[in-house]
Amino acid sequence: MLKTPTHPPLAKPITTATLAKQASFVLTFLLCTGILVYGLLPGLLAVCLGYLLATALVGLNRTRGVRLKPTVAAGLVILLPLVAILLFVANAQGMVFGAVAQYQALLHHLAGTVLEIRQKLPPNLASHLPDEIIAAQTWLAAYLQSQARALTGAGTAGLHGGLLVYVGLVVGALMVGTPNSSSQAPLRARVRERGVHFIEAFRQIVVAQFWIAGFNATCTAIFLLVALPLFGVSMPYVGPLVALTFVAGLIPIVGNLLCNGVLTLAGVSVSPVVGLASLVFLVVIHKAEYVINAKVVGKRTGTSTWELLAVMFIGEAVFGISGLVAAPLYYAYVKKELQVAGLV
Repeated sequence: MLKTPTHPPLAKPITTATLAKQASFVLTFLLCTGILVYGLLPGLLAVCLGYLLATALVGLNRTRGVRLKPTVAAGLVILLPLVAILLFVANAQGMVFGAVAQYQALLHHLAGTVLEIRQKLPPNLASHLPDEIIAAQTWLAAYLQSQARALTGAGTAGLHGGLLVYVGLVVGALMVGTPNSSSQAPLRARVRERGVHFIEAFRQIVVAQFWIAGFNATCTAIFLLVALPLFGVSMPYVGPLVALTFVAGLIPIVGNLLCNGVLTLAGVSVSPVVGLASLVFLVVIHKAEYVINAKVVGKRTGTSTWELLAVMFIGEAVFGISGLVAAPLYYAYVKKELQVAGLV
């Protein structure tokens, strides 16, 4: 009896939903890459922030308090920054130029401190420093001075960045205030799903990092304004140092290292003992911060320190500072997609 030849099963046809999902991932990848290439990261972060602010005002998941209509919430997010800018320009237009001048002076001060480290250290300790350190001192001092000169053009860059941030806020608010289309096109639905996951990743890691940066800045302010004056020590440039601690603290790990170096150098400019006290303070604070980081960021995103360091190193190597800042957010988003897919 002849056997009927068997044929391998036909491959499952690719459905429209599968194509739409794949296309949405490709579009997301191209968008995220293009944002870094063309320097649009502040706008992207502002889009996420504007969306979260408008959503919070709408209060869909809130049972208490005032709940606004989406259009009203979007209008507030769009208009309030304009009012704040007008008030700022009318009453504090000199603050920006004063802040730039303060940071220029701080950088020049740190550069001078770097060049005078040997003179500030005790003679028996300074004699053990290798001669090769002079070249490193010269390079670091020149770098700090170049950064101080670069701040001269910060006004134009700040205006462009501020406009980009405001446009991002408007886009994020309109995403909440504009009624959803009744169209159930697969690609539209999948792109919206990618956006929801991205904004959720932003909420998890960036909002948590704000708490950590606030903790760092508060402890630094107490150290500089309360603890040191109790011992008769007055640290220079206290205001810029506290502000820098908060802003740099928004960048995980690397921002803390930057703050460590700047604050320690500022302490050494007063005396080696103050520099050592600053270093000890930073070590203690950052030990506490590791606990907060592990509980807040790590618990929410399932991300460990070595993972953040790795993606930040790659991001900085490929895209520079923008890649460094965006790497934790992008990584949290990728991990969110993998978690939704059940792969991690």
